Amino acid sequence: MTWNISWELYRSFLGVLREGSLSGAARALGITQPTVGRHVAALEEALGVVLFTRSQVGLLPTEVALALRTHAEAMESTAASLQRAASSQGDGVRGVVRVSVSEVVAVEVLPPVVARLREAHPALKVELVATNRVQDLLRREADIAVRMVRPRQAQLVARRIGHIELGFHAHTSYLARHGTPRTPDDLAAHALIGYDQPSAFVREAIKSFKGFTRDAFALRTDSDLAQLALIRAGAGIGVCQVGLAKRDAALVRLLPRALSLKLDTWVTMHEDLRHSPRCRVAFDALVEGLQQYVGAAAAPAPRATMPRARPKASP
Repeated sequence: MTWNISWELYRSFLGVLREGSLSGAARALGITQPTVGRHVAALEEALGVVLFTRSQVGLLPTEVALALRTHAEAMESTAASLQRAASSQGDGVRGVVRVSVSEVVAVEVLPPVVARLREAHPALKVELVATNRVQDLLRREADIAVRMVRPRQAQLVARRIGHIELGFHAHTSYLARHGTPRTPDDLAAHALIGYDQPSAFVREAIKSFKGFTRDAFALRTDSDLAQLALIRAGAGIGVCQVGLAKRDAALVRLLPRALSLKLDTWVTMHEDLRHSPRCRVAFDALVEGLQQYVGAAAAPAPRATMPRARPKASP
């Protein structure tokens, strides 16, 4: 086995692993297909293993390849972190900062925060990773993360923002057509919007409301953004952040005592980055912006008028 293996070989290996073919990896990496093929062959020879087998649907990874994936991705994250750190050298706040945050917060909450940050520091570049997967800050998959759970690792710097509350909501147009549920039992007669495949977060969240299960949903999607869009379109009753619903007078919160799920929210980064100007200003901007959002969400909302269903015509 050869120990002095170039990172480029692992980079091409990851490309084939993700794309399923040499041509797909070449397009994704911006190199030629023969180059990708040579890299994979060289890595197999250096490691003394077979990484892929050919099939009618493309290149299939072997068990060895799947076992190596996590380690290769860790190398990829470290290389990207090194590039971000190198890009920040020089006077002032400059370079690239990578921020991991949930899809809904990335789309609905952070854009004005990022806009203000860029206005204050135009030499700063922001990579906003909109994902519900918790990225590993210790492996430097991101510089900063907004998390809905308290970080446990001692190597992380964390700032608690407060609670982001979730609740049942529906559009006034839906309630005008179908009436307003007054008790949790009334929800059975309504079109409910919810998840398709349960995640660890979903399994924990549904403990707060036993009846909110997959079989009860008329509309199913694992995208929080899609669920929010369906609620706004008047398709049914779903769960969304109370702070977001307060921005839209047409969204009505329902049964607040039946479902009030409060997510403890934190901004975190690796302790090694606390003295990095690019990370420090981004961290502070996220804390300030999210605190304003949480504070506005906690303020009393104007009393909404509950629409009633139209009476049916007599036969």
